[in-house]
Amino acid sequence: MGALVLAGTRPGGDPLAQYAGVTHKALIEVGGLPMLARVLAALDAVPEVSHVVVAIDRPELLSTMPPIGKPVTTMPTASGPSATVAAALDAQQLPLLVTTADHALLRAGWITEFLDAAGRAVAADGSPADAVLALARRENVLAAVPDTERTWLRFSDGAYSGCNLFLLRSARVAGIVRFWQQMEAERKRPLSLLKRLGPVHVLRYRLGWLSLTSALQRLGELAGARLAAVMLSDGRAAIDVDKPADLDLVRELIRRQPG
Repeated sequence: MGALVLAGTRPGGDPLAQYAGVTHKALIEVGGLPMLARVLAALDAVPEVSHVVVAIDRPELLSTMPPIGKPVTTMPTASGPSATVAAALDAQQLPLLVTTADHALLRAGWITEFLDAAGRAVAADGSPADAVLALARRENVLAAVPDTERTWLRFSDGAYSGCNLFLLRSARVAGIVRFWQQMEAERKRPLSLLKRLGPVHVLRYRLGWLSLTSALQRLGELAGARLAAVMLSDGRAAIDVDKPADLDLVRELIRRQPG
């Protein structure tokens, strides 16, 4: 399968890139290597991945990355992450693995674990999932990195954090991406967003009554696709770099690693 790495930058520049003194967030150095280089190296070590596509607005920046053994191509970024993935679906065959350039701790073992579990993942109705996302349980994240600050998805059966790994498996994922684009467009119009999700489901989530399975089933109904989630065992898989505190944390975690 191919792998898509989202390495775009925000219009007007990324605040974290400015904080780190580079033009692109993907170029921020962690443990002596740009974050993007670490992600490419992890993908290179996964046998299931045949080639990598990097979505970036300045493709010449790839020439500064250490070479890997698999073919690496670039594609332009679109107006946002969802639009970029939509454009990739028009050009890439499925299945397609999607991750982000700020996943600086990414390891080949986590990707392999995710792909193995995703291959068996089923939706709420028991049918094969069209799209699978990786999550980590709160207790596993805090056991691995006690001092991290994450945004938790709190459901009746537990709290989770996303791991920036997605597997798009069938043509139905186009509906998921379209729904994602609609959500992005309405993120500043909360009433419209709540109406789209449905007030009953939103209320159940706020009260802690909504399970993860029910949430995925509802999102799948809205998107016309079947969704599933798999849990990664290593809580560090949920650590990406969104703010200066994340960058300091990731640099310290890598500094502690043997070798």
